[in-house]
Amino acid sequence: MNTVTETSPSRKPGDRDGFVAAAGRLTRRPEAGSLLGLVVVFVFFWMVSGAIFVSPAGFASWLNVAAEIGIVALPIGLLMIAGELDLSVGAVIPASSLTLAIASGHYGLSEPVGIALALGFGLLIGALNGWLVLKTRVPSLIVTIGTMFAVMGLTLGMSVLLTGSTSTNIVPAPFWKSLFGSFVGGMFQVTIFWWGAFVVIIGFALHLAPVGNWIYALGGDKVSARNAGIPTEKLTIWLFMLSGFCAAFVGVSQAMVYQSAQVAGGQSFIFNSIMCVVIGGVLLTGGFGSVVGIVLGTVTFAMVNQGIYFTGFDPNYGSVIIGALLLAAVLMNDVFRKMALSNPKKG
Repeated sequence: MNTVTETSPSRKPGDRDGFVAAAGRLTRRPEAGSLLGLVVVFVFFWMVSGAIFVSPAGFASWLNVAAEIGIVALPIGLLMIAGELDLSVGAVIPASSLTLAIASGHYGLSEPVGIALALGFGLLIGALNGWLVLKTRVPSLIVTIGTMFAVMGLTLGMSVLLTGSTSTNIVPAPFWKSLFGSFVGGMFQVTIFWWGAFVVIIGFALHLAPVGNWIYALGGDKVSARNAGIPTEKLTIWLFMLSGFCAAFVGVSQAMVYQSAQVAGGQSFIFNSIMCVVIGGVLLTGGFGSVVGIVLGTVTFAMVNQGIYFTGFDPNYGSVIIGALLLAAVLMNDVFRKMALSNPKKG
Protein backbone atom coordinates (compact mmCIF):
# COMPACT_ATOMS: atom_id res chain seq x y z
CA MET A 1 0.00 0.00 0.00
CA ASN A 2 1.54 3.26 -1.10
CA THR A 3 1.37 6.32 1.15
CA VAL A 4 0.93 9.56 -0.72
CA THR A 5 1.88 12.83 0.93
CA GLU A 6 -0.36 15.61 -0.31
CA THR A 7 0.38 19.30 -0.29
CA SER A 8 -2.15 22.06 -0.56
CA PRO A 9 -2.49 23.01 -4.25
CA SER A 10 -3.58 26.51 -3.29
CA ARG A 11 -0.23 27.48 -1.85
CA LYS A 12 2.95 27.26 -3.85
CA PRO A 13 6.32 27.06 -2.11
CA GLY A 14 7.33 30.45 -3.52
CA ASP A 15 4.21 32.30 -2.35
CA ARG A 16 5.38 32.75 1.22
CA ASP A 17 8.83 33.88 0.13
CA GLY A 18 7.27 36.39 -2.27
CA PHE A 19 5.01 37.78 0.45
CA VAL A 20 7.91 38.10 2.90
CA ALA A 21 10.02 39.84 0.25
CA ALA A 22 7.18 42.25 -0.56
CA ALA A 23 6.66 42.98 3.14
CA GLY A 24 10.38 43.57 3.52
CA ARG A 25 10.38 46.06 0.66
CA LEU A 26 7.40 47.86 2.18
CA THR A 27 9.08 48.26 5.57
CA ARG A 28 12.10 49.76 3.85
CA ARG A 29 10.02 52.54 2.31
CA PRO A 30 10.57 56.00 3.91
CA GLU A 31 6.82 56.39 4.52
CA ALA A 32 6.29 52.95 6.13
CA GLY A 33 6.26 54.33 9.67
CA SER A 34 3.87 57.16 8.81
CA LEU A 35 1.49 54.74 7.08
CA LEU A 36 1.40 52.55 10.17
CA GLY A 37 0.81 55.60 12.35
CA LEU A 38 -2.06 56.80 10.16
CA VAL A 39 -3.79 53.41 10.32
CA VAL A 40 -3.46 53.25 14.11
CA VAL A 41 -4.78 56.80 14.59
CA PHE A 42 -7.66 56.28 12.17
CA VAL A 43 -8.76 53.02 13.80
CA PHE A 44 -8.43 54.52 17.29
CA PHE A 45 -10.67 57.53 16.62
CA TRP A 46 -13.09 55.40 14.60
CA MET A 47 -13.49 52.98 17.49
CA VAL A 48 -13.77 55.72 20.11
CA SER A 49 -15.93 58.19 18.15
CA GLY A 50 -18.09 55.80 16.18
CA ALA A 51 -19.63 56.33 12.75
CA ILE A 52 -19.52 60.13 12.95
CA PHE A 53 -15.74 60.10 12.47
CA VAL A 54 -16.07 58.33 9.10
CA SER A 55 -19.16 60.28 8.02
CA PRO A 56 -18.84 62.97 5.31
CA ALA A 57 -18.82 65.64 8.02
CA GLY A 58 -16.12 63.77 9.89
CA PHE A 59 -13.94 63.40 6.82
CA ALA A 60 -14.47 67.05 5.93
CA SER A 61 -13.43 68.21 9.41
CA TRP A 62 -9.92 66.79 9.19
CA LEU A 63 -9.43 66.95 5.41
CA ASN A 64 -10.08 70.72 5.45
CA VAL A 65 -7.42 71.13 8.14
CA ALA A 66 -5.05 68.75 6.35
CA ALA A 67 -5.35 70.65 3.07
CA GLU A 68 -4.25 74.01 4.47
CA ILE A 69 -1.44 72.58 6.58
CA GLY A 70 -0.50 70.17 3.79
CA ILE A 71 0.13 72.91 1.23
CA VAL A 72 2.62 74.49 3.63
CA ALA A 73 4.08 71.16 4.80
CA LEU A 74 5.08 70.06 1.29
CA PRO A 75 7.75 72.76 0.69
CA ILE A 76 8.78 72.60 4.35
CA GLY A 77 9.40 68.89 3.77
CA LEU A 78 11.51 69.61 0.68
CA LEU A 79 13.54 72.16 2.62
CA MET A 80 14.10 69.68 5.46
CA ILE A 81 15.18 66.99 2.98
CA ALA A 82 17.63 69.57 1.64
CA GLY A 83 18.88 70.26 5.18
CA GLU A 84 17.14 73.63 5.64
CA LEU A 85 14.15 75.00 7.57
CA ASP A 86 11.72 77.89 7.10
CA LEU A 87 9.89 79.34 10.10
CA SER A 88 8.84 82.53 8.34
CA VAL A 89 5.73 80.82 6.88
CA GLY A 90 3.88 81.74 10.08
CA ALA A 91 4.27 85.41 9.20
CA VAL A 92 3.90 85.11 5.42
CA ILE A 93 0.41 83.58 5.69
CA PRO A 94 -1.26 86.52 7.49
CA ALA A 95 0.85 89.03 5.55
CA SER A 96 -0.33 87.65 2.21
CA SER A 97 -3.93 87.51 3.45
CA LEU A 98 -3.75 91.18 4.40
CA THR A 99 -2.01 92.07 1.14
CA LEU A 100 -4.96 90.65 -0.79
CA ALA A 101 -7.57 92.10 1.56
CA ILE A 102 -6.03 95.57 1.57
CA ALA A 103 -5.45 95.66 -2.19
CA SER A 104 -8.80 94.23 -3.30
CA GLY A 105 -10.98 94.83 -0.26
CA HIS A 106 -9.83 98.20 1.05
CA TYR A 107 -8.59 99.87 -2.16
CA GLY A 108 -10.93 98.08 -4.56
CA LEU A 109 -8.36 96.66 -6.95
CA SER A 110 -9.36 93.60 -8.96
CA GLU A 111 -8.87 90.19 -7.35
CA PRO A 112 -6.21 89.05 -9.87
CA VAL A 113 -4.11 92.07 -8.93
CA GLY A 114 -4.55 91.41 -5.20
CA ILE A 115 -3.74 87.71 -5.62
CA ALA A 116 -0.66 88.51 -7.71
CA LEU A 117 0.58 90.95 -5.08
CA ALA A 118 0.02 88.42 -2.29
CA LEU A 119 1.77 85.57 -4.10
CA GLY A 120 4.54 87.89 -5.21
CA PHE A 121 5.09 88.91 -1.59
CA GLY A 122 5.52 85.26 -0.63
CA LEU A 123 8.03 84.72 -3.44
CA LEU A 124 9.94 87.84 -2.39
CA ILE A 125 10.25 86.73 1.24
CA GLY A 126 11.31 83.27 0.10
CA ALA A 127 14.00 84.71 -2.17
CA LEU A 128 15.19 86.94 0.68
CA ASN A 129 15.42 83.95 3.02
CA GLY A 130 17.43 81.94 0.53
CA TRP A 131 19.76 84.85 -0.25
CA LEU A 132 20.40 85.55 3.45
CA VAL A 133 21.08 81.89 4.19
CA LEU A 134 23.63 81.71 1.37
CA LYS A 135 25.34 85.06 1.98
CA THR A 136 25.50 85.03 5.78
CA ARG A 137 26.12 81.26 6.23
CA VAL A 138 23.88 81.56 9.28
CA PRO A 139 21.65 78.49 9.86
CA SER A 140 18.29 78.84 8.13
CA LEU A 141 16.53 78.34 11.47
CA ILE A 142 17.98 81.62 12.76
CA VAL A 143 17.59 83.50 9.47
CA THR A 144 13.92 82.60 9.08
CA ILE A 145 13.15 83.44 12.71
CA GLY A 146 14.55 86.89 11.98
CA THR A 147 12.53 87.34 8.81
CA MET A 148 9.45 86.01 10.58
CA PHE A 149 9.57 88.75 13.21
CA ALA A 150 10.46 91.36 10.60
CA VAL A 151 7.48 90.40 8.44
CA MET A 152 5.18 90.32 11.49
CA GLY A 153 6.23 93.85 12.45
CA LEU A 154 5.96 95.08 8.86
CA THR A 155 2.50 93.55 8.49
CA LEU A 156 1.24 95.15 11.68
CA GLY A 157 2.71 98.56 10.88
CA MET A 158 1.53 98.68 7.28
CA SER A 159 -1.95 97.41 8.15
CA VAL A 160 -2.47 100.14 10.73
CA LEU A 161 -0.92 102.76 8.47
CA LEU A 162 -3.00 101.90 5.39
CA THR A 163 -6.32 100.92 6.95
CA GLY A 164 -6.17 102.14 10.54
CA SER A 165 -6.93 98.63 11.77
CA THR A 166 -5.27 95.25 12.29
CA SER A 167 -7.94 93.47 10.23
CA THR A 168 -9.49 94.10 6.82
CA ASN A 169 -12.56 92.65 5.12
CA ILE A 170 -12.85 91.52 1.53
CA VAL A 171 -15.88 90.49 -0.52
CA PRO A 172 -14.44 88.59 -3.50
CA ALA A 173 -16.26 88.18 -6.79
CA PRO A 174 -18.16 84.87 -7.11
CA PHE A 175 -15.65 83.40 -9.56
CA TRP A 176 -12.63 84.01 -7.33
CA LYS A 177 -14.57 82.94 -4.27
CA SER A 178 -15.46 79.65 -5.95
CA LEU A 179 -11.88 79.15 -7.11
CA PHE A 180 -10.15 79.69 -3.78
CA GLY A 181 -12.68 79.87 -0.98
CA SER A 182 -15.77 77.79 -1.78
CA PHE A 183 -17.08 74.60 -0.17
CA VAL A 184 -17.87 71.55 -2.29
CA GLY A 185 -21.02 69.86 -1.07
CA GLY A 186 -21.26 72.48 1.64
CA MET A 187 -18.50 70.78 3.68
CA PHE A 188 -15.28 70.20 1.75
CA GLN A 189 -13.10 73.24 1.07
CA VAL A 190 -11.92 73.65 -2.50
CA THR A 191 -8.44 73.93 -0.95
CA ILE A 192 -8.43 70.11 -0.78
CA PHE A 193 -8.25 69.95 -4.57
CA TRP A 194 -5.50 72.56 -4.64
CA TRP A 195 -3.62 70.45 -2.11
CA GLY A 196 -3.96 67.46 -4.41
CA ALA A 197 -2.53 69.48 -7.29
CA PHE A 198 0.45 70.58 -5.19
CA VAL A 199 1.04 66.96 -4.13
CA VAL A 200 1.15 65.78 -7.75
CA ILE A 201 3.46 68.58 -8.92
CA ILE A 202 5.87 68.45 -5.97
CA GLY A 203 5.77 64.64 -5.93
CA PHE A 204 6.78 64.57 -9.59
CA ALA A 205 9.59 67.05 -8.96
CA LEU A 206 11.02 65.14 -5.99
CA HIS A 207 10.64 61.55 -7.17
CA LEU A 208 10.61 61.61 -10.97
CA ALA A 209 12.46 64.73 -12.12
CA PRO A 210 16.27 65.19 -11.92
CA VAL A 211 15.84 68.05 -9.44
CA GLY A 212 14.64 65.51 -6.87
CA ASN A 213 18.06 63.84 -6.81
CA TRP A 214 19.61 67.28 -6.42
CA ILE A 215 17.45 67.97 -3.35
CA TYR A 216 18.44 64.67 -1.72
CA ALA A 217 22.09 65.32 -2.54
CA LEU A 218 21.85 68.82 -1.07
CA GLY A 219 20.59 67.38 2.21
CA GLY A 220 23.17 64.61 2.21
CA ASP A 221 26.33 66.65 1.62
CA LYS A 222 26.26 70.20 0.23
CA VAL A 223 29.95 70.25 -0.61
CA SER A 224 29.81 66.99 -2.54
CA ALA A 225 26.64 68.15 -4.30
CA ARG A 226 28.34 71.36 -5.37
CA ASN A 227 31.42 69.49 -6.56
CA ALA A 228 29.16 67.19 -8.59
CA GLY A 229 27.92 70.20 -10.57
CA ILE A 230 24.56 70.66 -8.83
CA PRO A 231 23.53 74.35 -8.70
CA THR A 232 23.19 74.29 -4.92
CA GLU A 233 22.78 78.04 -4.45
CA LYS A 234 20.05 78.43 -7.05
CA LEU A 235 18.32 75.31 -5.74
CA THR A 236 18.37 76.64 -2.18
CA ILE A 237 16.81 79.94 -3.23
CA TRP A 238 14.16 78.19 -5.33
CA LEU A 239 13.20 75.94 -2.41
CA PHE A 240 12.75 78.92 -0.10
CA MET A 241 10.75 80.71 -2.79
CA LEU A 242 8.50 77.65 -3.12
CA SER A 243 7.95 77.74 0.64
CA GLY A 244 7.04 81.42 0.53
CA PHE A 245 4.74 80.90 -2.45
CA CYS A 246 2.83 78.03 -0.79
CA ALA A 247 2.46 79.99 2.45
CA ALA A 248 1.15 82.96 0.48
CA PHE A 249 -1.25 80.67 -1.39
CA VAL A 250 -2.71 79.48 1.92
CA GLY A 251 -3.01 83.10 3.00
CA VAL A 252 -4.96 83.91 -0.19
CA SER A 253 -7.20 80.91 0.39
CA GLN A 254 -7.93 81.93 3.97
CA ALA A 255 -8.82 85.46 2.94
CA MET A 256 -11.25 84.08 0.37
CA VAL A 257 -12.79 81.54 2.75
CA TYR A 258 -13.29 83.87 5.72
CA GLN A 259 -13.63 87.08 3.64
CA SER A 260 -11.33 88.86 6.05
CA ALA A 261 -7.70 89.00 7.09
CA GLN A 262 -5.99 89.95 10.32
CA VAL A 263 -2.47 90.38 11.62
CA ALA A 264 -2.75 87.70 14.31
CA GLY A 265 -2.93 84.47 12.38
CA GLY A 266 -0.73 81.81 10.86
CA GLN A 267 1.65 81.21 13.76
CA SER A 268 0.22 77.75 14.38
CA PHE A 269 1.34 76.70 10.90
CA ILE A 270 4.99 76.95 11.90
CA PHE A 271 5.19 73.98 14.24
CA ASN A 272 2.14 72.16 12.86
CA SER A 273 3.74 71.90 9.42
CA ILE A 274 7.04 70.74 10.90
CA MET A 275 5.21 68.10 12.96
CA CYS A 276 3.41 66.86 9.84
CA VAL A 277 6.73 66.50 8.04
CA VAL A 278 8.44 64.74 10.95
CA ILE A 279 5.49 62.38 11.44
CA GLY A 280 5.78 61.72 7.70
CA GLY A 281 9.29 60.34 8.16
CA VAL A 282 11.45 63.25 6.99
CA LEU A 283 14.69 63.63 8.94
CA LEU A 284 15.55 66.96 10.55
CA THR A 285 19.14 66.32 9.48
CA GLY A 286 18.14 66.10 5.81
CA GLY A 287 18.64 63.65 2.97
CA PHE A 288 15.70 61.35 3.69
CA GLY A 289 11.94 61.52 3.15
CA SER A 290 9.16 61.35 0.57
CA VAL A 291 6.11 63.30 -0.56
CA VAL A 292 3.87 60.31 0.20
CA GLY A 293 5.20 60.28 3.75
CA ILE A 294 4.55 64.02 4.15
CA VAL A 295 0.96 63.55 2.97
CA LEU A 296 0.42 60.64 5.35
CA GLY A 297 1.94 62.62 8.21
CA THR A 298 -0.29 65.60 7.42
CA VAL A 299 -3.46 63.48 7.39
CA THR A 300 -2.41 61.76 10.62
CA PHE A 301 -1.83 65.10 12.34
CA ALA A 302 -5.17 66.47 11.10
CA MET A 303 -6.99 63.36 12.34
CA VAL A 304 -5.57 63.82 15.83
CA ASN A 305 -6.14 67.56 15.75
CA GLN A 306 -9.83 67.22 14.87
CA GLY A 307 -10.58 63.70 16.08
CA ILE A 308 -10.33 64.75 19.72
CA TYR A 309 -13.52 66.79 19.27
CA PHE A 310 -15.46 63.68 18.18
CA THR A 311 -14.64 61.88 21.41
CA GLY A 312 -15.69 62.45 24.96
CA PHE A 313 -12.17 63.50 25.89
CA ASP A 314 -11.28 66.94 27.19
CA PRO A 315 -10.09 68.90 24.11
CA ASN A 316 -7.26 70.27 26.24
CA TYR A 317 -5.67 66.84 26.05
CA GLY A 318 -5.35 67.16 22.30
CA SER A 319 -1.89 68.69 22.63
CA VAL A 320 -0.82 65.81 24.86
CA ILE A 321 -1.89 63.30 22.20
CA ILE A 322 -0.17 65.27 19.44
CA GLY A 323 3.03 65.49 21.50
CA ALA A 324 2.96 61.76 22.21
CA LEU A 325 2.26 61.06 18.54
CA LEU A 326 5.24 63.19 17.49
CA LEU A 327 7.59 61.40 19.88
CA ALA A 328 6.30 57.98 18.82
CA ALA A 329 6.61 58.94 15.16
CA VAL A 330 10.23 60.02 15.56
CA LEU A 331 11.14 56.78 17.30
CA MET A 332 9.20 54.63 14.86
CA ASN A 333 10.47 56.45 11.80
CA ASP A 334 14.03 55.97 13.01
CA VAL A 335 13.45 52.21 13.06
CA PHE A 336 11.98 52.19 9.56
CA ARG A 337 14.75 54.50 8.30
CA LYS A 338 17.37 51.99 9.43
CA MET A 339 15.43 49.30 7.58
CA ALA A 340 15.29 51.47 4.48
CA LEU A 341 19.04 52.03 4.57
CA SER A 342 19.77 48.35 5.17
CA ASN A 343 20.68 45.87 2.45
CA PRO A 344 17.43 45.09 0.59
CA LYS A 345 18.57 41.53 0.13
CA LYS A 346 18.32 40.98 3.84
CA GLY A 347 14.98 40.00 5.37
